Parts: sequence; C-alpha cells; structure tokens
Amino acid sequence: MNNLYSLIEEIKKLEKELLSEIQKKEKDFFYKIEGKRVCFEEETKKYQKTLATKIHPYILNAPLLHVLTVPIIWFIAIPALFMDLTVSIYQFICFKIYGIPEVKRSDYIVIDRQNLAYLNLIEKANCVYCEYFNGLIAYVQEIGARTEQFWCPIKHARKLASIHNRYHKFLEYGDHKEYKSRLKEIRKDFSDLKERK
Repeated sequence: MNNLYSLIEEIKKLEKELLSEIQKKEKDFFYKIEGKRVCFEEETKKYQKTLATKIHPYILNAPLLHVLTVPIIWFIAIPALFMDLTVSIYQFICFKIYGIPEVKRSDYIVIDRQNLAYLNLIEKANCVYCEYFNGLIAYVQEIGARTEQFWCPIKHARKLASIHNRYHKFLEYGDHKEYKSRLKEIRKDFSDLKERK
C-alpha cells in the first residue's frame, strides 16, 4: 500500500513537471497567457495568417470519405451537449447533498485553439469540437470518479485499461472488513482536492 501512494505522488510530481515544460513553450512560440486568454505577439499573428490554408482548396483536397463522415461526427454534438447539461445538473444538485466537492467545468473544457491564426475556419471549428468533446469526457469522468468514491469505492478484481484519479482511495476488492469500517471515512476523503488548488 505504501508503494502505491509513493507511485501516485511520483505521478503527481511528473504531471506538474510536464505542465511546466508545456508552459515554457510560450516563449518559443511568442504568446502569453493573460488570465484565460492566449495573446500572440502582433508579428506572430500576421505570420501565422500567411500559413492558413484557404477554405476552398482545403475542402477540394480533403479525401471524399472524410467529407462524407462530417455529418456523423457533428451529429455526436447533440448527445454530448445533452450529457453536459444533465451531468452538470446532477452534480449541482447531488454533490451538495452528498458533500462532494464540485468539479469545476472550466478546468476540463478548455477552448483556446481558435486563437491560432494558421488554422482556417473549418480547422478552427474542428478544433473547438475536439476541445469541447474531449474536455467534456474528462469532466464527466471526474464527476463519475467522485460519485464512485462516495457510493462504491472498491477496486476492481480485473485489470482496467486506465484508472481515474480517485481510484487510489478505493478499498481492495474482497476486503469486506475495510469496506464496513472505512466506507464513511472514504466518502468524505477529498482533502487532496484542496491541496491541488
């Protein structure tokens, strides 16, 4: 169990280092982050605009099957928006009742690629879609993880392809004694979320 916690701490440390390395790129590509806005130097914006592919050739050069699948891809936006709405309402009501810290939507759904002048309008729309959809999945997963920690914090017996960031708090599969004695404690154990801020 001690090894598990040291691995988790190492992962958190590496995530912070990774974020720091990514943020160093601001200087390399001539932008600054001011609040939630990404600001490029004026010369950089002008140069990037020269690199954008015009829409007409972009569409003409796209593989036909890519063009034909566009409606299928964009149709998924409808259930995604519905899921966003319902999960947000669920969290707003239930997390207050259960005493679970709220998941901040803006920490997961980050839309900023539209600031890249080297993308044309179609590429920007595609980027916004992907940013929204993948951010939404991460947002929903975090809400699900906190819900699972409250209602059923038991690890799986079978191997998972990936685990969410609340999983390390869960009890061992088959350990009924720990489940009975520690369930109330685990339901309230969100102190690490305060440390992250």
